[in-house]
Amino acid sequence: MLRLRSRLGGMDNNGGDEAEINMAPLIDMVFILLIFFLVTTTFVRESGVEVQRPTAATAAAKQKGALVVAVAGDSRIFVDRRQVDLRAVRGLVERFLAEDPAGAVIIAADKTTPTGRTVEVLDECRLAGAKDVAVAAKRPGS
Repeated sequence: MLRLRSRLGGMDNNGGDEAEINMAPLIDMVFILLIFFLVTTTFVRESGVEVQRPTAATAAAKQKGALVVAVAGDSRIFVDRRQVDLRAVRGLVERFLAEDPAGAVIIAADKTTPTGRTVEVLDECRLAGAKDVAVAAKRPGS
């Protein structure tokens, strides 16, 4: 009976028409979604060191798109997960502001960091042209 159907109906040996799935539109759609998510994603620049932030009653969340400059308790400075010298902070902040002129700079200083070192980092950020510079703190109880 199978032979008869294949002769009469023009079907293949499996008993049915062979189905084909075109993958090109699916691949195109995946690439379009990938490009969309890459363009709309804001990348967070990590400081590279964990600091114990001081508490402040007026601490508020900062918008995304900020460069985090961390100052460890032993006065080491970290930007983008690498240790830098104080003199390099200005150049890194200038480069960041060239990429994102409306970007903010957040100084995450450990609570045991000498105040003078935090002020030096703040001064370098301001000399680089950063208008929006903040010192990171956490709310009491969090």
